[in-house]
Amino acid sequence: MPRKDTPSSIKKPDMYEELRDEGASKEKAARISNAAAAQGTDTVGRRGGNAENYADRTVDELRDRAKELGLSGYSEKTKDELIDMLRNH
Repeated sequence: MPRKDTPSSIKKPDMYEELRDEGASKEKAARISNAAAAQGTDTVGRRGGNAENYADRTVDELRDRAKELGLSGYSEKTKDELIDMLRNH
């Protein structure tokens, strides 16, 4: 049973809660669980793993990615902090 604070827009609440327990952000957990509900878990699982490694990018490229995602507070962060921010938004 989903927790009391699980948004009603979540289509697979159990998956959402599991992802949150594993440390995923609310946005990321919602995106993954709703995609799995719409397209199937196997389809969503096959998609991952094609992105360039964040460690291979420059700080400017990481800041550009943070900007694309609409994140804030990235301008003064170190490369490691930017990578952590991008992975856990």
